[in-house]
Amino acid sequence: MEERKLLIVEDEKKIANALKKGLSENGYHVEMAFDGLIGRKLFLSHTYDLVILDINLPGLNGYELCKIIRNHNQQVPVIMLTALSSTEDKIEGFDAGADDYVIKPFEFKELLVRIRALLKRTMYQQLPTGNILKVGGLEMNLDTKEVKREGQQILLTAKEFQLLEYFMRNRNRVLSRADIAESVWDIDFDTKTNVIDVYVNYLRNKIDKHFSTRLIHTQVGMGYILKEL
Repeated sequence: MEERKLLIVEDEKKIANALKKGLSENGYHVEMAFDGLIGRKLFLSHTYDLVILDINLPGLNGYELCKIIRNHNQQVPVIMLTALSSTEDKIEGFDAGADDYVIKPFEFKELLVRIRALLKRTMYQQLPTGNILKVGGLEMNLDTKEVKREGQQILLTAKEFQLLEYFMRNRNRVLSRADIAESVWDIDFDTKTNVIDVYVNYLRNKIDKHFSTRLIHTQVGMGYILKEL
């Protein structure tokens, strides 16, 4: 198998060097940047399979860099690795386009599992699939990343798009918060955070609020379900 190429943007050199050593020992090719501006330069001039970002970076912070990465490449997985642990910090990270959010201090083995999960998911996304998902009047184009309901275009963030895709691929199935966390965020469900509920509400406001029929429903004590009534 071809060696996977990772970019680490982390200003704490001790952490960055430890990550490079551990990931290199696990078969990854790793490049590093110690500030956001160098990270941007490297990303825009090379091809990477995954990016690990700190948030509090000199020059250009991790949120800003993540948005630049997303504008340039919608598919490359991004993991934010940071000491910022509030729900608001996580939501800002996901809104910027991050796929996962790991809080310092962290276990290297856990980070490694998350990297492998994201790379595996990216590999499967590259396999041929149906280009259009439809549920009632809701339509998702997986190639153009466009979403429409009853012909009206709906603008979604990257994480909202991923969440809606998961709902649509599992239409008429009750999805627990743990299911959603594992499949969309690649994290074990943390009962102390309401990030998933926040994003479900974001989706409801965009795909249900202005239409006569609701598609996303709450199953009390169980989770959520996307279905036509």
